[in-house]
Amino acid sequence: MKRREAEARGRRAELYAATWLRAKGWRILDGRVKTPHGEIDLIAKRGKIVAFVEVKARRTMDEAERSLDEYRLRRVADAARSLVHEYAKNGEDVRIDAVYVAPGRLPRHLENVWQGG
Repeated sequence: MKRREAEARGRRAELYAATWLRAKGWRILDGRVKTPHGEIDLIAKRGKIVAFVEVKARRTMDEAERSLDEYRLRRVADAARSLVHEYAKNGEDVRIDAVYVAPGRLPRHLENVWQGG
């Protein structure tokens, strides 16, 4: 039962994050894209930027921010690398962003959170 609840919470957080990004001028290209390396929560585009977005929802904003560690970012980066040719076809800049979600708070969008190789 807890797994199902967590799944539902994650879907709500992703919907909330997508709504937030749209309000900020982003177009959502896709969501919950599975790859052999992991899953991308949202793929968004604004202008000439394609962002592979990891959404983290926790009880507090601090907990959400701490939940995205280097290991998880590397998995997102590996998954994004395997998808980039499908979503960035016209020379767009590509980056990995994060959106943190916590009850009673506006989402927090951090740009370009992965600088790794």
